[in-house]
Amino acid sequence: MSTHGQNHPLVEVLGLAQGEPDGDDIRRQLRRSERKLSRLLNNLPGMAYCCRIGEDYSYVLEFVSRGSIELLGFKPEELVDQRLNTIERMTHPEDLERLRTEVRQAILEGRPYKVMYRVTSANGEMKWIWDQGEPVFEENGIPFLLEGIIMDVSVHKMREITLQEENERLRSSINEGCGLGDLVGMSLGMQQVYKLILKASKSDTNVVIFGETGTGKDLVARTIHDMSGRSGKYVSVNCGAIPEQLLESEFFGHRKGAFSGAYDNRQGYLAAADGGTLFLDELGELNLNLQVKLLRAIESKQYIPVGDTAPRRSDFRLIAATHKDIKEMVRLKTMRADFFYRVHVLSIHIPALRERPDDIPSLIDRFLDKCSEKGGKPPVMPAAMRAAMVKYDWPGNIRELHNVLDRYVTFGDISFSDVRLCDQPSQLGPIDEDLRDEESLQDAVERLEKSKIAKTLELCRWHKGETARALGLNLRTLQRKIKQYGL
Repeated sequence: MSTHGQNHPLVEVLGLAQGEPDGDDIRRQLRRSERKLSRLLNNLPGMAYCCRIGEDYSYVLEFVSRGSIELLGFKPEELVDQRLNTIERMTHPEDLERLRTEVRQAILEGRPYKVMYRVTSANGEMKWIWDQGEPVFEENGIPFLLEGIIMDVSVHKMREITLQEENERLRSSINEGCGLGDLVGMSLGMQQVYKLILKASKSDTNVVIFGETGTGKDLVARTIHDMSGRSGKYVSVNCGAIPEQLLESEFFGHRKGAFSGAYDNRQGYLAAADGGTLFLDELGELNLNLQVKLLRAIESKQYIPVGDTAPRRSDFRLIAATHKDIKEMVRLKTMRADFFYRVHVLSIHIPALRERPDDIPSLIDRFLDKCSEKGGKPPVMPAAMRAAMVKYDWPGNIRELHNVLDRYVTFGDISFSDVRLCDQPSQLGPIDEDLRDEESLQDAVERLEKSKIAKTLELCRWHKGETARALGLNLRTLQRKIKQYGL
């Protein structure tokens, strides 16, 4: 093939002139090429190097880029003039043999090497460095050079060490008999939960948490996020509290003018969870249409805001929670099978509070201790009251327990109409609904309304969405009344 009128690629790389230059021209152009290469290496992040390999696998530095000044505190000429592998002399004694073994093995196998180790810089500072390079061989197969680059990874390594120490601290807390992080209890059921949390925190696997309302699914999800070391936010979403017409906008965000009321650009939950964790509580409330769009985002880590055409990227970790039987939902076709298999990779089942009564004293103590830390002085709880709370069925689980303890801290007592030992322990004590002569009509209506809401909340196990539907209220109205009546 003719190359007339074109430079050969090698000529272009070296900057040589076309034709047949004499010896002086070649030397000048080679020097020019060397200067270009030197500028390139000196502007790389980190430190580029070249070592000559001796017969006994000793190494002598022949070239070091100017990155050595920031990385090690030495000028390139100071390292090269010593005619030694100065980097080895700076390497931490505990890492030196591992470094030598990895590089020697790479030479014998004719492959690149990657190794992380510690060095002490000129000012005595210890740094973690990442060393990546490969051997260069002569035509007869004899290795004669090592070429590579070294970068400072101290920040990342120290973050990793901190997370490992935190994980060890959390693991030790299990053995000390108090729980894991903010989770309390050492029952067999909770110990199994802790093991799965530790397992989930080591990967980015999608997790689904099962448990009755009030068992602490959000706290389990938050613990996984905290232990995973993800740098982004923990974004919690109650899927049952979002109006259906706003679901897509809430998750994916929207552009200004995308629909009536979209007065500004707005990022959604996926953007907020970039680099962090997206927690979907009440997963079973998502409709089929949003399941399709979320499935695409989970698989590709990309999504398109409402009213936009350009895809955005979000590196989120998905954790979901539900009290529903989502396998049955797949059978009834209220949940897509492909969506189910994507989110249901690792499952964690949280036992109901009535299934772990031995944990109740510890939960009470932790709650009262927190009150003391905030400056409160809760009265000492009588043994009989504690025994009654251990025997109670707790249909609202830990959320109900905290509600009762809140009242105890405030009023100093818990009547057995609050926690009643009876043949039907899943119900609260009776509420007198007879009208009183001295009451105004408004007071009587409010008392009856409060009683009705309280009973319905109990029957629906404190699931606000189900309670609102049973009462014929919208969720916002129910939430307002719960706050109004102190429920």
